[in-house]
Amino acid sequence: MRVLTGPLEALGAARGRLLPWAPVFLSIGIGLYFALRVEPGAVVLAASGLVAAGAALFGLRGPELARAPVVGLALVAGGLLLASARTHLVAAPVLTFRYYGPVEGRIVNIDRSFSDQLRLTLDRVVLADVPPERTPARVRVALHGDQGFTDPQPGLTVILSGHLAPPDGPVEPGGFDFQRLAWFSKLGGVGYTRSPVLAIAPPEGGLPLMAFRMRRAISSAMQARMEGQPGAFAAALMTGDRSGVSQATNNALRGANLSHLISISGLHMGLLTGFVFAACRYGLALLAPLALRLDTRKLAAVLALVAATFYLILAGPNVATRRAYVMAAVMLVAVLADRRAISLRSVAIAALIVLILEPESLVEPGFQMSFGATVALIVAFRPWAQAQRRVPAVLRPVAMLLLSSLAAGFATAPIAAAHFNRIAEYGLLANVLAVPLMGIVVMPAGVVAALLSGIGLAAPALWVMETGTWAILRVADWVAGLDGAVVAVPTPPPATLPLMALGGLVVLISRPVLLRAAGGVAAVVALALWVSADRPALLVAGDGSIIGLMGEKGRALSKPKGTGFVAKSWLEDDGDLATQEDAFTRPGLTGEAGAFQAVVAGHPAWHFTGKGASSRAATACAGEGLVILSTSWEGPVPTGCRIYDTAKLRDTGALAVYADEGVLRIVSAKEVAGKRLWNTPPDRARDRRRAELQ
Repeated sequence: MRVLTGPLEALGAARGRLLPWAPVFLSIGIGLYFALRVEPGAVVLAASGLVAAGAALFGLRGPELARAPVVGLALVAGGLLLASARTHLVAAPVLTFRYYGPVEGRIVNIDRSFSDQLRLTLDRVVLADVPPERTPARVRVALHGDQGFTDPQPGLTVILSGHLAPPDGPVEPGGFDFQRLAWFSKLGGVGYTRSPVLAIAPPEGGLPLMAFRMRRAISSAMQARMEGQPGAFAAALMTGDRSGVSQATNNALRGANLSHLISISGLHMGLLTGFVFAACRYGLALLAPLALRLDTRKLAAVLALVAATFYLILAGPNVATRRAYVMAAVMLVAVLADRRAISLRSVAIAALIVLILEPESLVEPGFQMSFGATVALIVAFRPWAQAQRRVPAVLRPVAMLLLSSLAAGFATAPIAAAHFNRIAEYGLLANVLAVPLMGIVVMPAGVVAALLSGIGLAAPALWVMETGTWAILRVADWVAGLDGAVVAVPTPPPATLPLMALGGLVVLISRPVLLRAAGGVAAVVALALWVSADRPALLVAGDGSIIGLMGEKGRALSKPKGTGFVAKSWLEDDGDLATQEDAFTRPGLTGEAGAFQAVVAGHPAWHFTGKGASSRAATACAGEGLVILSTSWEGPVPTGCRIYDTAKLRDTGALAVYADEGVLRIVSAKEVAGKRLWNTPPDRARDRRRAELQ
């Protein structure tokens, strides 16, 4: 036996097993692009293109031993280029000002807002006195006030009087970047209306909107037969229409770690295709003439792929559903090609397809959790294949369920905690109780109901489905109501999650012991960074309307209501489960509404809002200090006083104030986010330069 003498020889010998690393290296390149503070210029992109092309050519033609690392380098450079190209391809106009007036457009999506209001997404947008080349491709409007004059339908052209504004930046430096999400959704304006929505043209549109209308029709029919939240939950599972699901239900599912059940993802697609595959294969096996002449396994795979495709069209091509479809399709095609359907190679191929089509999905929690859970399940079931022989047959389903819940939960818990700032203490219990109901009762009943609906015999199957969804919601309510069901955790530093993910992947998919040990060390370092994370002493909203001072009992807020999303995000990022009203009553801020004072590391800070704010700020600025205004400041700034009024906050975005050994360090959201296309699009940059010249 020949002994391998070096790492390059070991890589060369293992080349056939290196496919699972391809999406990892591609992700590194994509992640580097999104981590940049400035948009890469032509020189950087050209250099990356040369590196990618040269490394790919060398990997094909170069020495055998050097091919693996060079191809990895090509994937990293290619990932950066891919993300940059995608960012420019989806470019669309973004509002650069606040708009109030008539808004006309065609309904392309219906969902619910943070405040549980019905919300419409419109395309073919027309705004008064806004030229077409400056009009956003899509806007999103929450419906307030007295509605009901028009039944919102996909494809319906409507008009309303609305308030629109550009998508907001992060609520704090380094926080969730809604501007980036909106950019890749071509969403150029968000707002609300208090006036009635009126229809001005009947529904129209091609296949996507026809599918949308079919989805809404099926959802309405299901909710008419299954009343209340069980019906809304069932409709969301089968059609992706979540507009009927209340905020209370969402909170209960989140508190029980069952949110993944309501978002059409890999679980739903897997259960659907698995049921169709098994039903077709075993059903055909009962027909001896067909079973002897046909490859029932491949025929079942084809029928399952057809069912998955219909499910994709029905549920709508959102990111999670597309990702789930790609994963299911890759595995079913593997069956047709006589390959192992469930393997790390299949997951790697699915991840490559998703990343190539939508590289921005890398930074989304859905992508991270879906593929993290899938990889963990495949790795965990390798030893189970041998160990299950020692488990009594009666106990094997229970053992498999516990193992899968443990593996998936262990892989996704850090990701969910980093993105959503909470850990469901009894999530394993809830999933052990609810997931079997999904797989054994709800999804099969949904498929049977769909098949029987054409002949009017769907009622019994819908009753079974309603019973299953009712039981799942009762599990969610019970688990979420247990003492200590939810543990809040603070937001980790930016490097924590990438380092933890890379370390975890190295542990799960590599074979050398030293490499696995290095991955474990990386994960431990990431956890140490998380534990040592320092939260800002003072937070300031991007419009100056609210501030939050960190104290011994948690962050004290300057408003008991209003700006709810900002307040909730701050508290969640602190790892704090308090409500905005409770945070308002905490000690720390002195004074009265509209004129609060705080002390940050011995330095005075004031927050003035409402009428007369500027005159009160002038008095406060007599000495050294920090002044936050929700209005504009007129005149020169006194020496030693730092004033952030609405004009300056527009340039800086939200602020985070840290106390470093008695010295205040102010970090702005714009400083952390940098200058990227999604926060400084061409129109916005041109308008700003024009305003400066004037």
